[in-house]
Amino acid sequence: MNETGPTRALDMNTIVGSHDILLVTLDTLRYDVAAAQAEAGLLPGLLPPGVRWERRHSPGSFTYAAHAALFAGFLPTPVTPGPHPRLFAATFPGSETTAAGTWVFDAPDLPAGLARAGYHTVCIGGVGFFNKLTPLGSALPGLFAESHWEPEFGVTNPASLEHQIDRAAEVLTRVPGPVMLFLNVSALHQPNHFYLPGATGDSLDSHAAALRYVDRHIGRLYALMRRRRPCLAIVCSDHGTAYGEDGHAGHRIGHEVVWTVPYTHFVLESHAAV
Repeated sequence: MNETGPTRALDMNTIVGSHDILLVTLDTLRYDVAAAQAEAGLLPGLLPPGVRWERRHSPGSFTYAAHAALFAGFLPTPVTPGPHPRLFAATFPGSETTAAGTWVFDAPDLPAGLARAGYHTVCIGGVGFFNKLTPLGSALPGLFAESHWEPEFGVTNPASLEHQIDRAAEVLTRVPGPVMLFLNVSALHQPNHFYLPGATGDSLDSHAAALRYVDRHIGRLYALMRRRRPCLAIVCSDHGTAYGEDGHAGHRIGHEVVWTVPYTHFVLESHAAV
């Protein structure tokens, strides 16, 4: 399998304020599966021309931990020796990953920092940590000015991403100003066997089939963002998951298939009418 090179560096001080920001977490997506599907040419919707996955390490081994770090500005870390400058960073004395191109915010979390910069922040949840049905399931959505979750967005609905994008369309239509839109894609998470015809249990093959489902529909989300203004899209996994490797199943464990995730970012140029 071919390794990917580093993602193009950005000066975030020119991005914030001039671009919408889209953060998509492909919950539980493994790097090896994402890379193999991309290498086979099966992800034309997720990865625009010239865009490739970068192999990175997650800041957490399960959804809550990883997203708590993401929302503090700690995106997945390149696997090569660092330090690696970050796109976003909270004010923090002595930070070795805050560089000239880093957008620094004086707030406890990225949504709050972007809100202070004039962004309307929106969370469209997927897995249970975003379902707002319990205090814990409300903690991460509570960082945003506006948050949404319905059972149709969750892991048991085979059309979850379509429903999530429907909600994104409604939000983007009524919010004219700068937006930071976060969408947690639940489709990759177990159970995913229903994306593979005839399968009765989850497997790496059904995980890959779920990714192809996401690829078929994510382009509609990109198109919605293009209709507004230029948009920085950050697309990554929060963590991977095990399907029997070394006897492990699932995540929240310190295994290579859990810590290693795909990451990319790119700019969606605006197609808005002049």
